Amino acid sequence: MTKQFHGTVLSVDALDQLFNEARTYNDWLDKPVTDAQLHAIWDLLKMAPTSANMQPVRIVWVKSDEQKQALANCAMEGNKAKILAAPVTAVIGYDIDFHEELPWLFPHSDAKSWFEGDEEGRKEGAFRNSTLQGAYLMLAARAVGLDCGPMSGFDADAVNAAFFADEPRHRVNFICSVGYGDPESIFDRSPRPDFDTFNTIV
Repeated sequence: MTKQFHGTVLSVDALDQLFNEARTYNDWLDKPVTDAQLHAIWDLLKMAPTSANMQPVRIVWVKSDEQKQALANCAMEGNKAKILAAPVTAVIGYDIDFHEELPWLFPHSDAKSWFEGDEEGRKEGAFRNSTLQGAYLMLAARAVGLDCGPMSGFDADAVNAAFFADEPRHRVNFICSVGYGDPESIFDRSPRPDFDTFNTIV
């Protein structure tokens, strides 16, 4: 039976861990991230909601020194050191042909047929929902006690060639370092009052 959490509010500590105290980290403590932690992140993010329950995201966890260097070589100068210093950087990509999996992911409707013959529509859906799943990855990482440093600033064609060469229908969306952020590198980023202007209720 599916548990119902309607009306349940997380504790202040949990909300702080997920949101209020979350920061983008560029500097990292010399503390490893285990494969078990990465599997735990995946097991959480894959259950979160997407359009038609699609799972377009494809993740490569870059951990070895050799592969960190390969990824850093694809990045802008300001991001190279961040990638090399982080314990892990996730290459968050998407599968253009995600619809092939919809018969078992969304079995109560013929969702696969919605995307057949419409590659541009699949690219749009894959990019949008893999972005959503990338955000879930960061929430899941925070939930298991890790910090995150999401990044743009890379040559997408170079990343695709380096990490998705065997999967030509996969494309990179963005990258995100994961680990234990160095608290000494964070300055005060308290929300400014004018942030409310970004939020409209109609």
